[in-house]
Amino acid sequence: MNINHPDRSKLTRFAWLSIAVALLTIGLKTTAYLITNSVGLLSDALESIVNLIGALMALGMLTIAARPADESHTFGHSKAEYFSSGVEGALILVAAISIAYAAIQRLITPEPLEQVGIGIIVSIIASLANFGVALILRRAGKQYNSISLTSNSHHLMTDVWTSGGVLIGVGAVAISGWQVLDPVIAILVALNIVWTGVGIIRKSISGLMDSSLSKEYIDIIHRVLDSQKETEVKFHAIRTRQSGSLKVISMHVLVPGSWTVNRGHQLVTRIENELNRAIEECEVFTHLESLSDPDSFDDVPFTNTGSNPVLPLK
Repeated sequence: MNINHPDRSKLTRFAWLSIAVALLTIGLKTTAYLITNSVGLLSDALESIVNLIGALMALGMLTIAARPADESHTFGHSKAEYFSSGVEGALILVAAISIAYAAIQRLITPEPLEQVGIGIIVSIIASLANFGVALILRRAGKQYNSISLTSNSHHLMTDVWTSGGVLIGVGAVAISGWQVLDPVIAILVALNIVWTGVGIIRKSISGLMDSSLSKEYIDIIHRVLDSQKETEVKFHAIRTRQSGSLKVISMHVLVPGSWTVNRGHQLVTRIENELNRAIEECEVFTHLESLSDPDSFDDVPFTNTGSNPVLPLK
C-alpha cells in the first residue's frame, strides 16, 4: 500500500472568505430590498442567508475532513465534505421555496417599487463580491479536489446569475411600470435555484455511495499499468472509488511463481509510486499473487453495473 495525503488544514481559509462575503452581501442586498421594496431583491437577500449557512457548514466539515486518520476512522475523515455539500443543496431548495412563496404573495398583492436606481447599484456591488469569491472557490475546489468548496462556488455563482435576473426584472419594472414582472422574475429565480440544489445533492449522494473514479483518472491508471507491465505480468480485480478528496485504487498483480518476493515487491512498489505521482491524494492497495496458483484467478471483477464499477481489463 502507498498513500499520498497532502495537508488540507489550510482549506478552511476559503470557507472563512465565503463567510465574510456572505455577511457583506446579506447587508447590501437587505439594504437594496428595504430601499426598493422589490420582492425580487428580497429573494436575492434570502439566498445570501443560505450562502452564509452553507459557508458555516463548509467550515465545519472542512475542519473535520482535515483531521488525520485515527483508530475509529482508519481511512481518514474526507467524506465529511459530502455532508457539507448535501446540506448546502438542501438549504438551496429551502431558499427556493421561500422565494417562490414571497413572489406568489406579491403576485396576489402587488406593491410599487421605490428608488430603483439606488437599489440596483447596491445589489450590483454585492453581486461583484460574490462573483469574485465564486471564482476563487472554484479554482481552489478544483486544485484541492474539494466538493465543499466546489459546491460553495456553484452556489455563489448561482447567486450571481440570480442577482442578474433580479436586476433585469427590477429594471424592466422601472422602465415599463409592469409591477407583475418583479414577482414573475423571482419565481423564475426560484426554479433556477431548485435545479442547482438538486444537482449538488445528487453529487453528494454519488460520493457517499462510493462512486468509481472519473474516466480521466481511469485512463491515467491504465497508462501507468501499461508502462510498468512486463511480458509475464497480469493485472486484475482493479477497483477504484472516490472518498471525498481521497482517490482509492486497489488491484491484484499476478507474477510468475518463480519470481522472488523481493522482485515482486519492487514491481508493486514502482506501480504504487507511479500512481501516486500521477494522481494527487491517491491511496493505492496492491495484492501480489502467483500466476502459477489457480486460486489467483478467483477474484474476477464483477460487471460494471454497480455503484463502484471496476476497470475493464485491456
